[in-house]
Amino acid sequence: MSAGLRVLVVEDEPSTRIELAGQLAELPAVGEVVAAAGGDEAVRLLGSGSFDAAFLDIAMPGLNGMDVARILRRLSDPPEIVFVTAYDNHAVEAFGLGAADYLLKPFRPERLAEAVARIGGRRSGPAVGDKADDLAVVQVELAGRTVFVRRDDIAYAEAHGDYVRLHSTQGSHLLRQSLTYLEQVWDAAGFVRAHRSFLINLAAVTELRVTSTAGLVAVTEPGEVPVSRRHSRLLRERLLQAAREGGAHR
Repeated sequence: MSAGLRVLVVEDEPSTRIELAGQLAELPAVGEVVAAAGGDEAVRLLGSGSFDAAFLDIAMPGLNGMDVARILRRLSDPPEIVFVTAYDNHAVEAFGLGAADYLLKPFRPERLAEAVARIGGRRSGPAVGDKADDLAVVQVELAGRTVFVRRDDIAYAEAHGDYVRLHSTQGSHLLRQSLTYLEQVWDAAGFVRAHRSFLINLAAVTELRVTSTAGLVAVTEPGEVPVSRRHSRLLRERLLQAAREGGAHR
């Protein structure tokens, strides 16, 4: 029988820390809760053994929650990270760090239970195909608002400095994430590298076309995507595979 999840809580406000640790300890999936009053103490506690999950406040003296998350990501077996904060303006950066969830204070007990259930599913070793659930919805900032964009609505992603520009029929949005990371987590969902600067959704491709100016391009409703010679063979193979699988399910 599993001993349950070992969870680290990092929160500088004593009453909030005690309440969150107590709520987590009452959940059947949680085996042990270790609490830290700040980021520096949390780093010291890493020597006590590995954790399955870390619930991090963001605004703290010394090392803040983002700093701690970056340290945790460098571990050989990093815990799942859940940010617990009163502010929503860090959501894009949080999910860019691979956060499993983002809880806004105050939150309902069932919302906390949902986050723990998500962690349990991710830690149990999902099948390769389940990886398509990663970043199925991305949060982007737009004029002071948080906009939720469904991955399936995205036709292609374009490297844009330290960001990625996501293109869909509804427009485009900047996401603070690398194209390489999106390629890894969205591969099972049918996203393929077409060019060193472009990742394309196979389901959005209507045709491949050779142009006199750009060479081979993949045509989608929002626009044309250049296809490099290096990536053209794999793209054609994946498109053919997708067409066959689509026909088999009709």
